[in-house]
Amino acid sequence: MRVVFTNPFLRRFKKLPEVTKRKFEKQLVFLLKNVRHPSLHAKKYDETRSIWQARVNDFYRFYFQIREDVYVILNIIKHPK
Repeated sequence: MRVVFTNPFLRRFKKLPEVTKRKFEKQLVFLLKNVRHPSLHAKKYDETRSIWQARVNDFYRFYFQIREDVYVILNIIKHPK
């Protein structure tokens, strides 16, 4: 699998604290190995647009699509609690 980052993701990622960036990078490695990795808690977020949600940590989630052999990372946002 390959990874492609969208511009909205890159803009938000650039503004994140360094510790959150490192945690995302760790979670991305897990995603590339296994979308069902337990720490990701990955689930379909929007069935109609095939958008998935996965956990970065307790405070952030990232959203992605799976297009053939590519993970398209759409965005990363604070988890609304």
